[in-house]
Amino acid sequence: MYKELRLRLVHTSRSRKWVGVAPRLKREVCRTAPGKPRVGMPRYAQLVMGPAGSGKSTYCATMVQHCEALNRSVQVVNLDPAAEHFSYPVMADIRELIEVDDVMEDDSLRFGPNGGLVFCMEYFANNFDWLENCLGHVEDDYILFDCPGQIELYTHLPVMKQLVQQLEQWEFRVCGVFLVDSQFMVESFKFISGILAALSAMISLEIPQINIMTKMDLLSKKAKKEIEKFLDPDMYSLLEDSTSDLRSKKFKKLTNAICGLIDDYSMVRFLPYDQSDEESMNIVLQHIDFAIQYGEDLEFKEPKEHDVESASLFDEYFQERQNE
Repeated sequence: MYKELRLRLVHTSRSRKWVGVAPRLKREVCRTAPGKPRVGMPRYAQLVMGPAGSGKSTYCATMVQHCEALNRSVQVVNLDPAAEHFSYPVMADIRELIEVDDVMEDDSLRFGPNGGLVFCMEYFANNFDWLENCLGHVEDDYILFDCPGQIELYTHLPVMKQLVQQLEQWEFRVCGVFLVDSQFMVESFKFISGILAALSAMISLEIPQINIMTKMDLLSKKAKKEIEKFLDPDMYSLLEDSTSDLRSKKFKKLTNAICGLIDDYSMVRFLPYDQSDEESMNIVLQHIDFAIQYGEDLEFKEPKEHDVESASLFDEYFQERQNE
């Protein structure tokens, strides 16, 4: 079981507005109030990644609401040039720089949806000054970057790695948040595929990464009882339990080697994310804050009694749902 890390939750507050103009390919210049960051005060970022349909935009929307309830100011930047709509306010939107539809309609390019998205992200990587102007220079920022769902961006294309390096140059502490759909992960062979996708992003980006199973609230009662073994998995046990599912004898040795590597080095673990449960969201946020050392430069506060009593919340989360 992935044990909860009990951390102080502190808050910041700020507001941001951005405006601009949009010529061809919607190259936008964001105007922000001039200012200089205080020396030594870091900024914080979550890079929200994952396959298409894994719940990245929903995660950003619910996490913003959760942080507002904690009196914490969190901003969101949309980096998906193919996004159609989202239910959260954005401080910057890549569609004001370039859109997939514009690229696909350009007769000189003639890209399809996938090629168009890759072109948009490469164009974005060559115009990081647009993002810098949108982000401004405010100390102690906390920003969620809602990324596209094209898995190539996190495996072998250099765009996301370049973005991480640029954010670090701007004094951001970056944590990768890799989402997978829990409904997809309840079968062993699909779970192994999800682990490999998360592991690929970890290796490619070389930043702290929290792996999350989303849509826990949509699981059936039976699936909720089964999902716990996938959060902190014993890969050898999973192989024994799912011999009939992994039918390919040709690749049996390869599958065993991959599972052994993951298990022996404890390389991938998952946290559950239930948007209908405040404690589940709080546990995820605490792990991310710990990974990027959020609040370590702020004044220390003695923990309250309810913080001490929260040690068993993670276990209680599953116990309550198993009893439903």
